[in-house]
Amino acid sequence: MSTVACHGCDLLQRIPTLARGGKARCRRCRQVLAVHPKYGIDHSLAIAVAALVTVAIANLTPLMTLSAAGRTATTTLAGGAYEMWLQGAEVTAVIVAFCAVAAPAAYVALMVAVLLAVRRAPAPPWAGLLLRWVDRLRPWSMSEVLLLGILVALTKIAELATVIPGIGMYAVGALVLLLPWLASSLDPHGIWRQIEWTAGERR
Repeated sequence: MSTVACHGCDLLQRIPTLARGGKARCRRCRQVLAVHPKYGIDHSLAIAVAALVTVAIANLTPLMTLSAAGRTATTTLAGGAYEMWLQGAEVTAVIVAFCAVAAPAAYVALMVAVLLAVRRAPAPPWAGLLLRWVDRLRPWSMSEVLLLGILVALTKIAELATVIPGIGMYAVGALVLLLPWLASSLDPHGIWRQIEWTAGERR
């Protein structure tokens, strides 16, 4: 049994040991305080590996093909950010490159490393450091915002050019589904307990 403060109302309360698939809610505001996922680490690891492969496909394959006036051009996510840089929109290019390319790739790669590290006890102490970075990178992994922006852009240019979605586009769509699935399948409290126990044993 652990004691936590609610993120919504700051009420301090104890969390009982949860069964698999169980949730603990705040007595005052009913916000979810803790979740014990139905499946274990191997399930989360499988989703994380699938997301890592999808991130690689999304970044390395063409996002779309544009055809207008007999000319055809293809682009990737990183290529789009590079073109923005060349056109003089350096700040926008850096933001797009970080939120659409670097942050999702780093988030998924670190998650795979953490899940591999905690599969067998004892968990190494550096897994805790990586888990902190995972928590910091998660809000910046904006694949759903990227996909929405792409769809809006496609709607606007559909009258001017023929747009053919590439494999990268479908990979971004799959990533929008995989990242929330990965986050919901995790048991961060269980991972932290294992890392803290290991660190205490080594001290």
